[in-house]
Amino acid sequence: MISPSKVLLSVAGASLLSLAAATGLAQMAPTKNIVETAAGSPDHTTLVAAVKAAGLVDTLSGPGPFTVFAPTNAAFDKLPSGTVDTLLKPENKAQLVKILTYHVVSGKVSAASLIKLIKKGGGKATVKTVSGGTLTASLKDGKVILTDEKGGTATVTTANLNATNGVIHVIDAVLLPN
Repeated sequence: MISPSKVLLSVAGASLLSLAAATGLAQMAPTKNIVETAAGSPDHTTLVAAVKAAGLVDTLSGPGPFTVFAPTNAAFDKLPSGTVDTLLKPENKAQLVKILTYHVVSGKVSAASLIKLIKKGGGKATVKTVSGGTLTASLKDGKVILTDEKGGTATVTTANLNATNGVIHVIDAVLLPN
């Protein structure tokens, strides 16, 4: 005979697993690289198209590790009308590469590590991007805020999407280098 407490534990355990899976908390060991992970997201089709147009697929599929601050489609939509179409043109590839690599940091920087750096820095941390620029990270209402070199800001809305070659942090705005 199965005891009522075992049934209750099984139901509670199943409920927690369902909740974890539904909220994305049950992330197992990653099996996809950064580009494959982003390509699997319906919220990152513009980013993936830009990565392809910039010729960065091989680089961001490589061994890394990389930390990518990935703007959503809605973030790209906030740019002035026509900006994305203009950037995707072959003659603007160098500018597109600079913008995209401004969203990439060498190494795997988890949200916890970034928050630790912010606290150690007295409320701010500066990180060097692959493009050679800098981003300033801070905390506001418990969320990581990134400030670009032009003073624009983006909030990390989803952190720690692990990939085989690094980590993705989803952001709500496109960051722009000088």
